[in-house]
Amino acid sequence: MAVLRKINQILLFLLVFTICVILYNKVHKMPSTLLKNEPVDLESPEEMEEDIPVVICAAVGRMGAAFAAVSSIYSNSGSNILFYIVGLKNSILHIRKWIENSKLKDIKFKIVEFNPMVLKGKIRPDAARPELLQPLNFVRFYLPLLIHEHEKVIYLDDDVIVQGDIQELYDTKLAPGHAAAFSDDCDLPSTHEMVRSVGMQNTYMGFLDYRKQTIRDLGISPSTCSFNPGVFVANMTEWKHQRITKQLEKWMQKNAEENLYSSTLAGGVATSPMLIVFHGKYSPITPLWHIRHLGWSPDARYSEQFLHEAKLLHWNGRYKPWDYPSIHTDLWEKWFVPDPSGTFKLIRPNS
Repeated sequence: MAVLRKINQILLFLLVFTICVILYNKVHKMPSTLLKNEPVDLESPEEMEEDIPVVICAAVGRMGAAFAAVSSIYSNSGSNILFYIVGLKNSILHIRKWIENSKLKDIKFKIVEFNPMVLKGKIRPDAARPELLQPLNFVRFYLPLLIHEHEKVIYLDDDVIVQGDIQELYDTKLAPGHAAAFSDDCDLPSTHEMVRSVGMQNTYMGFLDYRKQTIRDLGISPSTCSFNPGVFVANMTEWKHQRITKQLEKWMQKNAEENLYSSTLAGGVATSPMLIVFHGKYSPITPLWHIRHLGWSPDARYSEQFLHEAKLLHWNGRYKPWDYPSIHTDLWEKWFVPDPSGTFKLIRPNS
């Protein structure tokens, strides 16, 4: 009798053990989201795409430019875009109201305040073109301090219009060890006639003062083709690893002490440090993704067919499309978003 009872106990134990094993296997095949009593993520692959971070500065007096650029990007892209709108403290409220009270209210954005105190002692006073000394011109130097959550970032000047899908620019391949991709100023034969007609420089000679020993010691040929830092794609990991911001600040400081470049030269004070720091260490942007020089002359024009093919138009130079005189204003004005406060107004010959 005792033996029979012992057998029954063993069989009962085996039965209970088997049931436990079955239950354990079922439970551990369930999604972890359900085990944590969290909702299952049923988003489509499109909804799960990473954001494309685009950095644009919105300066007082030029805010309409920034929002025309934003409008063109948002309208021509099917991707998830996160706009980082950078401004000074006194413009933050205006930026927010412009977005929230216009057709841009549906964009995904973050407003970032830039503290100009980081530039103290690093900018040499220059009366030739004081607009080039505005603090927001140097935001591009400090991207890792402003943008923390992204491996890859697009930076755009405010005087651009994007006619293509920004995803294409974001997909620009950066070579190993390169912190950024720029447009080479000699990359597009179609722009060479424009360069010659208005007397622009597209070599380092036009940006750096080769009479200074510090510049000659760099060992960079003055005939080296320059690049334009008004549109670029940056790798934040490489930027921080190479301490790009510190390098740029070093050359700003040297210029403040030795006047190595100035706004009387082609690119002013923001381009030259980047030409030095990134010399021979940048990847190329597809040429049609940066058609520039539209602001260098109120008379010299590109062909309509060429402009239609362009993915991005850049009015770099003095003649801006929200001002007068300027060229190809129709391509810019179609993306203009009126200022709800009425503060920013277009300047036109009959206004």
